[in-house]
Amino acid sequence: MTVLFTPSAKQKSQSQMGAFAAQLKRKYAIEFDDYQALQQWSVQNLTTFWRELWDFTGVQGTLGKTVLDLPKMPGARWFPEARLNFSTNLLHAGRDADTALVAVSESRPEHRYSYAELRQVVTRMAGFLKHECGVEPGDRVAAYLGNTPEAIIGMLAASRIGAVWTSASPDFGYEGVLDRFGQVEPKVVIAGNGYGYGGKAVERTCVVKSLQTALPTVKQWIQVDTLPSADIIDGAWQWADLVSRDWPEAPALELPFDHPLYILYSSGTTGKPKCIVHGAGGTLLQHAKELRLHGDISQDSVFFYFTTTGWMMWNWLASGLLTGATLVLFDGNPMYPRSDVLWQLADKLGITHFGTSAKYLSACRKQSLEPGKTHNLSPLTTVFSTGSPLAPEDYDWVYSALKPDVMLQSISGGTDIVSCFVGGNPWSPVVRGKIQGANLGMDVQAWNEAGERVINQRGELVCAQPAPCMPIGFWNDPDDARYRAAYFERFDGVWAHGDFIEFDDADQAVIHGRSDTTLNPGGVRIGTAEIYRQVETLTEIADSLVVGQAVDGDVKVILFVQLPEGQQLDKALTGRIRQRIRENTTPRHVPADIVQVPAIPYTRSGKKVELAVTQILRGEEPANLTALANPESLEAYRDYQARG
Repeated sequence: MTVLFTPSAKQKSQSQMGAFAAQLKRKYAIEFDDYQALQQWSVQNLTTFWRELWDFTGVQGTLGKTVLDLPKMPGARWFPEARLNFSTNLLHAGRDADTALVAVSESRPEHRYSYAELRQVVTRMAGFLKHECGVEPGDRVAAYLGNTPEAIIGMLAASRIGAVWTSASPDFGYEGVLDRFGQVEPKVVIAGNGYGYGGKAVERTCVVKSLQTALPTVKQWIQVDTLPSADIIDGAWQWADLVSRDWPEAPALELPFDHPLYILYSSGTTGKPKCIVHGAGGTLLQHAKELRLHGDISQDSVFFYFTTTGWMMWNWLASGLLTGATLVLFDGNPMYPRSDVLWQLADKLGITHFGTSAKYLSACRKQSLEPGKTHNLSPLTTVFSTGSPLAPEDYDWVYSALKPDVMLQSISGGTDIVSCFVGGNPWSPVVRGKIQGANLGMDVQAWNEAGERVINQRGELVCAQPAPCMPIGFWNDPDDARYRAAYFERFDGVWAHGDFIEFDDADQAVIHGRSDTTLNPGGVRIGTAEIYRQVETLTEIADSLVVGQAVDGDVKVILFVQLPEGQQLDKALTGRIRQRIRENTTPRHVPADIVQVPAIPYTRSGKKVELAVTQILRGEEPANLTALANPESLEAYRDYQARG
C-alpha cells in the first residue's frame, strides 16, 4: 500500500467536513478520530445524519418533523413533510458581485455571469416559460445543448417553476435525441444550432428541424446561436430576444422533497435508454454533501468539470452553484488546439477543483504531459476523476506531473443516483490505486453470492440502506417493475449496483469493473478492470477492450487493442501483453486472443461498450447504436466474429 498524499491536521480541521464533525461533537458529544469512524456513524444513525446535514448545509425550505418514512427499498420516502425549491437553493449562496459562471467554447467568445446577473436572467427565463409557454409543474423542459450558460439558465428557470429538466448533448444525432425526448414528451425544447469541436463547426439545424416533426408535444422551440453562422430554426424564439425582455414574474414554487427535478438516461446500449427520474430534494441534499463535505468546495472555489450535458457530471457541476463557487463551463475538444488546453484553462482561471474522466488523465500521462511544470497550478487543491476506474499509474502521474500536495479523489456512482456511492474526502490519505471510501450516509458494502459482506475480496457493490438520491422511479413505469428489476432483484430489498468492488481493512475501495460484463473463464469470476489496469501500463497500447465469448461451455477472454497510428501488433508485443497480465494478476486473466482493431467503441458519456461487442460475438446485433459516440468502430468486431 503506497500512500501518495496525507492531509494535515490543519487541513482536516479547517475543511467543511471538519466543521460538520464539530457540529456533531457539540450536539452529541461524539469525537471522530478519522473518516472511517464518521462514515460508520453516518450509516448507523441514518436519519440523524441526514437531518444534521440539512441543517449544516443551510437548505432553504421547510424541513418538517419526519426524516424517513417507510425505510425500505424501493419505496422509502425521505422528508415527506419538507418543501423546497431547487433553483432557489442553488442561487442563494453566491454573493451578487461574485462570478457565477465562466463559459469557454470553441465556437463562441468567453462569457461571464455574476450571481446577480444569473439570478436576473433565470427570473426572466422562468417568466417566459410560465407565461409565454404555459409550463406547469411536472411539464418537461428539454435542452439539446452543449455545456453552455443557456443550459444552466434553462435548468434553473425550469426548476424554479417546478418543471422537469432533461438534456441531450449535441453530439447525439436525430435518433439518439428522439429515443430520449420522444419518451418523455417535452413541452419546450431549447436547442443550439450546432457546436464546435476540434476546430470544426458541426451544424445541428437539420437535426432540430427533423425533431420538430417528430416531437408533437413541443409547444415552443427556443434557438441558441451556438454557431453564429448556422441557419435559423423555424418558428423558434431566439434566446437573446427572450432573455432581454421583462416577463411577468413567475414565483419560485416550494414543492415536495420528492418533486421530480431531472430525467436522466441510461446508456441505452441494449435498447432504448431507461428514463431515470430524480427528485429535487434528494439531488440537492446529496450534492450539497458531496460538493461541500467531500469536495470542500466553497465561495472561494473555482470549480471545473469536463463534461457534456448528456453525462450526469453536468448535473453535479451545475449543483456547484449551491456552494457559491465560480463554475467553469467548457464546450469543446479537451485536446484542441493543444493537448494541454484544459491545463491552460486551469492556469488562466485559477481553477481550484478540476474534474475530468479517468480516460483523460490516462491520455495526459501517455502523452507525457507535465502541467505542473508548464503551468501555474498553485490554486489547484483537488482533482476529481470518474467514468471508469483510475489506474494506479495515473495516480502516480497526478502526483508527479501535477502537484505533490493535491487531493486526488477517484469517485464512483452513476446516472442511477446522479451522484456517488464511493469517493474522496478531505480527511483520508490518498492510497495509490484506491478510492478513499464509501461516502457519508451511503451504506455501501461488498457482498458475495450468498449475500454476505466480505472484506479484502471482490464482491457485488450493494447499498444496504436507502439514500435520498435513489431515483423516485423510471418514466412510464407505473408499477415500478422496471425500476425493481434494474436494482433490487439481485438481493431482495437491497440496491445492487452492477459493479464489483473490494474494500480493505481501512474501508478504502477498488472498483473492479461492471459485474454485468464479468468474465468467467473456467468458473473464475474476473472483473475487466483487472486486465485494463495491466494493459494501461504498456505505453505501446493506445486503448483496449476486454470481453468474454462463450465457447464450448466455457468463456474465452478476448483482448482487443488499439495501437498508435501506423503501428502493428506483432508477436513480441503480444507476448509482452500476456506476460504483464500473467505476472500481475493470474493465468486465468491472460486473454486467449489478442486482436488489433482500429478503434474502441465508447458511449457518448465516455464509457467503453463491452456489452455491445459481447452481443456481436454472440452473433447478435446491438439494439441501439445511437448511444455510441463511434458506432462505425463496431465493424472491426463484426469482421472478427465473421471470421470465427
